[in-house]
Amino acid sequence: MPLKPRNCGVGDGFAVLQVYRNMDVSIVIPIFNEIDNVELLYNEILTVFENDHRSFELVFVDDGSRDGTDRKIKSLAAKDSCVKPVFLRRNFGQTAAMKAGIDFAKGNVIVTMDGDLQNDPADIPRMIDKLDEGFDLVHGWRKERQDKFLTRILPSRVANWLISRTTGFPIHDLGCTLKVMRAEIAREIELYGEMHRFIPILADRLGARCVEVETNHRCRRFGETKYGLGRTTRVVLDLMTVKYILSYFASPMKFFGRLGLLTMAISGIALASVLMMKMLYQTDMTGNPLFMLSVISMLTSIQFFGLGLLGEVNARIYFNSPNRDVYTVRETVNQDQADLSGLEGKLPAGSLPSSLLDSTATPSDSNENDNQVRRAA
Repeated sequence: MPLKPRNCGVGDGFAVLQVYRNMDVSIVIPIFNEIDNVELLYNEILTVFENDHRSFELVFVDDGSRDGTDRKIKSLAAKDSCVKPVFLRRNFGQTAAMKAGIDFAKGNVIVTMDGDLQNDPADIPRMIDKLDEGFDLVHGWRKERQDKFLTRILPSRVANWLISRTTGFPIHDLGCTLKVMRAEIAREIELYGEMHRFIPILADRLGARCVEVETNHRCRRFGETKYGLGRTTRVVLDLMTVKYILSYFASPMKFFGRLGLLTMAISGIALASVLMMKMLYQTDMTGNPLFMLSVISMLTSIQFFGLGLLGEVNARIYFNSPNRDVYTVRETVNQDQADLSGLEGKLPAGSLPSSLLDSTATPSDSNENDNQVRRAA
């Protein structure tokens, strides 16, 4: 029996805007083909927050589902204003869906979790309380993981060990989607590709204080898993990207310049050897493989220095350019229009009312419009 939904204050006027500004918790749930799990998860979350003093919203992000999940979410939103779904135009992937949910979340605290019922919503209040101890991000550790050992648990353990050793960030379970973080930290993290699994590491790079807590993990009851052994290679490639971002993103020349100096040194040593062999043993320079090594190493060194300079230019462009999103939104439901004034570029055309667009005009624009009206009169 579904629980009675909580009133989130959806309506018109200043009172509604005040409610949204004071929203405590936003629960972001990327969804893809989970029609049998959506309503069960919704009821579980309501049970957890039934006697909780915190105000909350459920931001379901439908990532292009094709099994009717979107219709199920819309039915929940129709009866409960706490449900604020975002429907993406197609399947952009979990990272893009999570980024969309974070962008549309209104809470001071943002919770991310899977929509397959394997994460336990009962862990959320305890993780939120952990923020009061001074932490900025709390990430879950599925210590007693309920998955197949060979295809899920073993590759995950190897990947977590490799990631921890490579990045220097101590962690047991980087793949756990259940995370609780302060909104300002969540919005500063740049998510693209498949970087959602590296959120704690990226947050630590921003100076966030992170802590790992044990969470309950459950078997999947309905639907099929979206993960397999094929993601292992993607994790390794993403790890290389994260390592580069952590160490050299702001100054690429430090990475490529070192490689350039190394290959230049190899070129110099090889050329010196060729000259010594020529002077001491009258060895033919043109047929000496060390001479070819010297030439190739010097050309490689020039290329590395060139890549470093290009990287520096791109880094400067990046740090001075506006943010670009990795998703497009088809529609939103129960999103308060007064709070979407800063998201015009993310929303479909015509989704913002003209009254809201007029209200976002600057004072100078308003004065100019008034002057035009007076002149017309």
